[in-house]
Amino acid sequence: MSAWNQALDAADIRDPGLRDDYTRQRELAARFKRSAYLAARLLLPRPLFPHVVAATAFMHHSDNLLDSGPLDDRTGAYAAWERQVRDGLADRDSAHPVLRPLLHTISAHPRLRGHVEDYLRTARADLDFAGFATEADHQAYIDAYSLPAFMLVACLLAPDGDAKEFRAACRTYIDAAQRIDFVNDLAEDLADGRLTLPREELERCGATRVDLEQARDLPGTRRLIASSLDRARTTLTASAPLTHLVPPPGRPLVRALIALDHLTLTAATRKGPALLKSSARPSVRGAAGVLLREYGAARRVGRGTDADQHADLIAGS
Repeated sequence: MSAWNQALDAADIRDPGLRDDYTRQRELAARFKRSAYLAARLLLPRPLFPHVVAATAFMHHSDNLLDSGPLDDRTGAYAAWERQVRDGLADRDSAHPVLRPLLHTISAHPRLRGHVEDYLRTARADLDFAGFATEADHQAYIDAYSLPAFMLVACLLAPDGDAKEFRAACRTYIDAAQRIDFVNDLAEDLADGRLTLPREELERCGATRVDLEQARDLPGTRRLIASSLDRARTTLTASAPLTHLVPPPGRPLVRALIALDHLTLTAATRKGPALLKSSARPSVRGAAGVLLREYGAARRVGRGTDADQHADLIAGS
Protein backbone atom coordinates (compact mmCIF):
# COMPACT_ATOMS: atom_id res chain seq x y z
CA MET A 1 0.00 0.00 0.00
CA SER A 2 1.33 3.45 -0.92
CA ALA A 3 2.16 6.01 1.75
CA TRP A 4 -0.66 8.21 0.41
CA ASN A 5 -3.24 5.44 0.76
CA GLN A 6 -1.95 4.77 4.26
CA ALA A 7 -2.45 8.47 5.06
CA LEU A 8 -6.03 8.33 3.75
CA ASP A 9 -6.68 5.27 5.90
CA ALA A 10 -5.13 6.93 8.94
CA ALA A 11 -7.40 9.95 8.38
CA ASP A 12 -10.39 7.56 8.14
CA ILE A 13 -11.21 8.66 4.59
CA ARG A 14 -12.85 5.49 3.29
CA ASP A 15 -15.31 6.44 0.54
CA PRO A 16 -13.70 5.62 -2.86
CA GLY A 17 -14.98 8.76 -4.58
CA LEU A 18 -13.84 10.98 -1.73
CA ARG A 19 -10.43 9.31 -1.76
CA ASP A 20 -10.19 10.08 -5.48
CA ASP A 21 -11.04 13.74 -4.81
CA TYR A 22 -8.37 14.00 -2.13
CA THR A 23 -5.88 12.39 -4.52
CA ARG A 24 -6.66 14.96 -7.24
CA GLN A 25 -6.16 17.77 -4.72
CA ARG A 26 -2.84 16.28 -3.67
CA GLU A 27 -1.67 16.62 -7.28
CA LEU A 28 -2.75 20.30 -7.31
CA ALA A 29 -1.00 21.04 -4.01
CA ALA A 30 2.19 19.30 -5.13
CA ARG A 31 2.45 21.41 -8.28
CA PHE A 32 2.28 24.73 -6.47
CA LYS A 33 5.32 24.65 -4.19
CA ARG A 34 7.13 21.34 -4.37
CA SER A 35 9.49 21.85 -1.44
CA ALA A 36 6.65 22.76 0.95
CA TYR A 37 4.59 19.80 -0.29
CA LEU A 38 7.48 17.38 0.26
CA ALA A 39 8.06 18.82 3.72
CA ALA A 40 4.41 18.28 4.66
CA ARG A 41 4.42 14.76 3.20
CA LEU A 42 7.53 13.77 5.15
CA LEU A 43 6.94 15.58 8.41
CA LEU A 44 3.25 15.67 9.25
CA PRO A 45 1.48 12.86 11.11
CA ARG A 46 -0.30 10.70 8.56
CA PRO A 47 -3.84 11.39 9.86
CA LEU A 48 -3.31 15.12 9.33
CA PHE A 49 -1.62 15.14 5.92
CA PRO A 50 -4.73 14.64 3.70
CA HIS A 51 -6.53 17.44 5.53
CA VAL A 52 -3.62 19.82 4.98
CA VAL A 53 -3.69 18.82 1.31
CA ALA A 54 -7.43 19.62 1.05
CA ALA A 55 -7.03 23.07 2.66
CA THR A 56 -3.96 23.87 0.54
CA ALA A 57 -5.69 22.83 -2.68
CA PHE A 58 -8.72 24.99 -1.86
CA MET A 59 -6.44 27.98 -1.25
CA HIS A 60 -4.57 27.48 -4.54
CA HIS A 61 -7.72 26.88 -6.58
CA SER A 62 -9.21 30.11 -5.22
CA ASP A 63 -5.96 32.00 -5.81
CA ASN A 64 -5.81 30.82 -9.42
CA LEU A 65 -9.32 32.14 -10.05
CA LEU A 66 -8.39 35.50 -8.52
CA ASP A 67 -5.16 35.82 -10.52
CA SER A 68 -5.73 34.24 -13.94
CA GLY A 69 -7.04 36.10 -16.97
CA PRO A 70 -8.63 39.51 -17.66
CA LEU A 71 -10.23 41.28 -14.68
CA ASP A 72 -13.82 40.89 -15.91
CA ASP A 73 -13.32 37.14 -16.40
CA ARG A 74 -11.67 36.78 -13.00
CA THR A 75 -14.42 38.75 -11.30
CA GLY A 76 -17.15 36.56 -12.74
CA ALA A 77 -15.28 33.30 -12.14
CA TYR A 78 -14.50 34.14 -8.53
CA ALA A 79 -18.08 35.31 -7.82
CA ALA A 80 -19.41 31.98 -9.10
CA TRP A 81 -16.83 30.10 -7.02
CA GLU A 82 -17.67 32.06 -3.88
CA ARG A 83 -21.35 31.16 -4.31
CA GLN A 84 -20.41 27.49 -4.69
CA VAL A 85 -18.32 27.58 -1.53
CA ARG A 86 -21.02 29.31 0.51
CA ASP A 87 -23.63 26.85 -0.76
CA GLY A 88 -21.35 23.97 0.15
CA LEU A 89 -20.82 25.34 3.65
CA ALA A 90 -24.57 25.77 4.10
CA ASP A 91 -25.46 22.31 2.74
CA ARG A 92 -22.35 20.58 4.16
CA ASP A 93 -22.09 18.84 0.82
CA SER A 94 -20.83 19.47 -2.71
CA ALA A 95 -20.05 17.48 -5.83
CA HIS A 96 -17.15 19.79 -6.69
CA PRO A 97 -13.82 17.88 -6.49
CA VAL A 98 -12.15 20.73 -4.58
CA LEU A 99 -15.02 21.43 -2.21
CA ARG A 100 -16.00 17.88 -1.33
CA PRO A 101 -12.69 17.06 0.40
CA LEU A 102 -12.60 20.52 1.99
CA LEU A 103 -16.05 19.99 3.52
CA HIS A 104 -15.01 16.56 4.77
CA THR A 105 -11.91 18.10 6.34
CA ILE A 106 -14.12 20.71 8.02
CA SER A 107 -16.15 17.88 9.55
CA ALA A 108 -12.92 16.45 11.00
CA HIS A 109 -11.45 19.87 11.96
CA PRO A 110 -14.41 22.18 12.67
CA ARG A 111 -12.26 25.23 13.37
CA LEU A 112 -11.42 25.35 9.65
CA ARG A 113 -14.96 26.50 8.80
CA GLY A 114 -14.46 29.88 10.46
CA HIS A 115 -11.21 30.40 8.58
CA VAL A 116 -12.88 29.58 5.25
CA GLU A 117 -15.56 32.17 6.04
CA ASP A 118 -12.87 34.71 7.02
CA TYR A 119 -11.08 34.05 3.74
CA LEU A 120 -14.26 34.53 1.70
CA ARG A 121 -14.88 37.90 3.36
CA THR A 122 -11.49 39.27 2.32
CA ALA A 123 -10.25 37.34 -0.74
CA ARG A 124 -11.46 39.96 -3.21
CA ALA A 125 -8.55 42.12 -2.04
CA ASP A 126 -6.38 40.02 -4.36
CA LEU A 127 -8.85 40.40 -7.21
CA ASP A 128 -8.50 44.18 -6.99
CA PHE A 129 -4.73 44.15 -6.42
CA ALA A 130 -2.99 46.92 -8.41
CA GLY A 131 0.31 47.20 -6.53
CA PHE A 132 1.38 49.08 -3.43
CA ALA A 133 2.10 52.76 -3.09
CA THR A 134 3.52 52.41 0.44
CA GLU A 135 4.65 49.93 3.04
CA ALA A 136 1.34 50.56 4.81
CA ASP A 137 -0.44 49.26 1.69
CA HIS A 138 1.68 46.11 1.86
CA GLN A 139 0.71 45.59 5.50
CA ALA A 140 -2.98 46.10 4.67
CA TYR A 141 -2.69 43.42 1.96
CA ILE A 142 -1.17 40.98 4.45
CA ASP A 143 -4.14 41.51 6.77
CA ALA A 144 -6.76 41.45 4.02
CA TYR A 145 -5.51 38.51 1.94
CA SER A 146 -2.24 36.79 2.81
CA LEU A 147 -2.99 36.02 6.46
CA PRO A 148 -6.56 34.72 5.95
CA ALA A 149 -5.28 32.52 3.11
CA PHE A 150 -2.41 31.19 5.22
CA MET A 151 -4.69 30.49 8.18
CA LEU A 152 -6.68 28.03 6.06
CA VAL A 153 -3.76 25.65 6.49
CA ALA A 154 -2.14 26.99 9.64
CA CYS A 155 -5.31 26.51 11.69
CA LEU A 156 -4.84 22.75 11.31
CA LEU A 157 -1.61 23.07 13.29
CA ALA A 158 -2.95 25.51 15.88
CA PRO A 159 -2.84 24.83 19.62
CA ASP A 160 -6.06 24.52 21.58
CA GLY A 161 -7.27 27.49 23.58
CA ASP A 162 -6.53 31.17 22.99
CA ALA A 163 -5.09 31.49 19.48
CA LYS A 164 -4.20 35.21 19.54
CA GLU A 165 -0.47 34.65 20.06
CA PHE A 166 -0.44 31.89 17.46
CA ARG A 167 -2.24 34.07 14.90
CA ALA A 168 0.17 36.95 15.55
CA ALA A 169 3.14 34.64 14.97
CA CYS A 170 1.49 33.32 11.81
CA ARG A 171 1.11 36.89 10.60
CA THR A 172 4.83 37.56 11.08
CA TYR A 173 5.71 34.39 9.20
CA ILE A 174 3.37 35.00 6.25
CA ASP A 175 4.56 38.61 6.01
CA ALA A 176 8.09 37.25 5.62
CA ALA A 177 7.07 34.53 3.18
CA GLN A 178 5.08 37.00 1.10
CA ARG A 179 8.03 39.40 0.96
CA ILE A 180 10.28 36.57 -0.23
CA ASP A 181 7.81 35.64 -2.95
CA PHE A 182 7.37 39.26 -4.05
CA VAL A 183 11.12 39.68 -4.58
CA ASN A 184 11.83 36.21 -5.89
CA ASP A 185 8.94 36.27 -8.37
CA LEU A 186 9.60 39.78 -9.71
CA ALA A 187 10.26 38.57 -13.26
CA GLU A 188 7.08 36.51 -13.45
CA ASP A 189 4.90 39.16 -11.81
CA LEU A 190 6.24 41.98 -13.99
CA ALA A 191 5.59 39.87 -17.09
CA ASP A 192 1.97 39.60 -15.90
CA GLY A 193 1.78 43.37 -15.38
CA ARG A 194 2.03 43.25 -11.56
CA LEU A 195 4.53 45.26 -9.54
CA THR A 196 4.52 43.83 -6.01
CA LEU A 197 7.11 46.09 -4.33
CA PRO A 198 5.94 49.43 -2.86
CA ARG A 199 6.49 52.34 -5.21
CA GLU A 200 7.87 54.41 -2.33
CA GLU A 201 10.62 51.82 -1.95
CA LEU A 202 11.51 52.08 -5.64
CA GLU A 203 11.79 55.85 -5.25
CA ARG A 204 13.91 55.57 -2.10
CA CYS A 205 16.35 53.22 -3.85
CA GLY A 206 16.46 55.18 -7.10
CA ALA A 207 14.84 52.49 -9.26
CA THR A 208 11.97 52.71 -11.73
CA ARG A 209 9.40 50.23 -12.91
CA VAL A 210 10.90 50.41 -16.40
CA ASP A 211 14.31 49.50 -14.92
CA LEU A 212 12.72 46.40 -13.39
CA GLU A 213 10.72 45.45 -16.48
CA GLN A 214 13.83 45.70 -18.65
CA ALA A 215 15.96 43.80 -16.09
CA ARG A 216 18.52 46.59 -15.85
CA ASP A 217 21.46 45.85 -13.57
CA LEU A 218 21.79 49.35 -12.13
CA PRO A 219 22.74 50.68 -8.67
CA GLY A 220 19.09 51.47 -7.99
CA THR A 221 17.81 48.01 -8.86
CA ARG A 222 20.60 46.40 -6.83
CA ARG A 223 19.73 48.56 -3.82
CA LEU A 224 16.04 47.76 -4.20
CA ILE A 225 16.55 44.01 -4.35
CA ALA A 226 19.08 43.99 -1.51
CA SER A 227 16.85 46.16 0.69
CA SER A 228 13.77 44.05 0.01
CA LEU A 229 15.61 40.83 0.79
CA ASP A 230 17.07 42.29 3.98
CA ARG A 231 13.61 43.25 5.21
CA ALA A 232 12.29 39.78 4.35
CA ARG A 233 15.18 38.19 6.26
CA THR A 234 14.58 40.33 9.34
CA THR A 235 10.87 39.48 9.32
CA LEU A 236 11.54 35.76 8.78
CA THR A 237 13.95 35.71 11.72
CA ALA A 238 11.28 37.35 13.85
CA SER A 239 8.86 34.52 12.97
CA ALA A 240 10.94 31.89 14.82
CA PRO A 241 8.64 31.85 17.92
CA LEU A 242 5.93 30.27 15.76
CA THR A 243 7.81 26.98 16.07
CA HIS A 244 7.28 26.88 19.83
CA LEU A 245 3.58 27.81 19.63
CA VAL A 246 2.73 24.79 17.48
CA PRO A 247 2.11 21.50 19.34
CA PRO A 248 5.07 19.08 19.06
CA PRO A 249 3.83 17.04 16.06
CA GLY A 250 3.75 20.16 13.87
CA ARG A 251 7.07 21.64 14.91
CA PRO A 252 9.31 19.73 12.44
CA LEU A 253 7.22 21.07 9.54
CA VAL A 254 7.25 24.67 10.78
CA ARG A 255 11.02 24.55 11.38
CA ALA A 256 11.50 23.08 7.91
CA LEU A 257 9.39 25.75 6.19
CA ILE A 258 11.29 28.55 7.93
CA ALA A 259 14.63 26.92 7.09
CA LEU A 260 13.65 26.44 3.44
CA ASP A 261 12.67 30.11 3.26
CA HIS A 262 16.09 31.06 4.63
CA LEU A 263 17.69 28.93 1.90
CA THR A 264 15.58 30.71 -0.72
CA LEU A 265 16.70 34.06 0.68
CA THR A 266 20.33 32.96 0.44
CA ALA A 267 19.86 31.87 -3.18
CA ALA A 268 18.03 35.09 -4.05
CA THR A 269 20.73 37.22 -2.44
CA ARG A 270 23.38 35.48 -4.52
CA LYS A 271 21.35 35.98 -7.67
CA GLY A 272 20.77 39.69 -7.03
CA PRO A 273 19.58 41.68 -10.09
CA ALA A 274 19.32 38.43 -12.09
CA LEU A 275 16.05 37.93 -10.20
CA LEU A 276 14.64 40.35 -12.77
CA LYS A 277 15.06 37.57 -15.32
CA SER A 278 14.14 34.45 -13.31
CA SER A 279 13.49 33.25 -9.77
CA ALA A 280 16.06 31.74 -7.42
CA ARG A 281 15.72 28.26 -6.00
CA PRO A 282 17.05 26.96 -2.68
CA SER A 283 20.08 24.71 -2.79
CA VAL A 284 19.03 21.11 -3.47
CA ARG A 285 21.64 19.83 -1.03
CA GLY A 286 20.60 22.36 1.58
CA ALA A 287 16.91 21.56 1.18
CA ALA A 288 17.60 17.83 1.41
CA GLY A 289 19.58 18.42 4.58
CA VAL A 290 16.71 20.36 6.14
CA LEU A 291 14.18 17.65 5.28
CA LEU A 292 16.39 14.82 6.52
CA ARG A 293 17.09 16.61 9.80
CA GLU A 294 13.45 17.34 10.46
CA TYR A 295 12.39 13.88 9.33
CA GLY A 296 14.51 12.50 12.14
CA ALA A 297 12.87 14.94 14.55
CA ALA A 298 9.40 13.94 13.31
CA ARG A 299 10.14 10.28 13.87
CA ARG A 300 11.23 11.03 17.41
CA VAL A 301 7.94 12.83 18.05
CA GLY A 302 5.99 10.05 16.40
CA ARG A 303 4.64 9.67 12.87
CA GLY A 304 3.09 7.09 10.60
CA THR A 305 1.34 4.40 12.62
CA ASP A 306 2.64 5.98 15.82
CA ALA A 307 1.17 9.37 14.93
CA ASP A 308 -2.38 8.58 16.02
CA GLN A 309 -1.58 9.32 19.66
CA HIS A 310 -0.20 12.75 18.65
CA ALA A 311 -2.78 13.71 16.03
CA ASP A 312 -5.36 14.56 18.70
CA LEU A 313 -3.09 17.39 19.82
CA ILE A 314 -3.52 19.20 16.53
CA ALA A 315 -7.03 18.15 15.56
CA GLY A 316 -9.66 20.85 15.38
CA SER A 317 -11.95 21.28 18.35
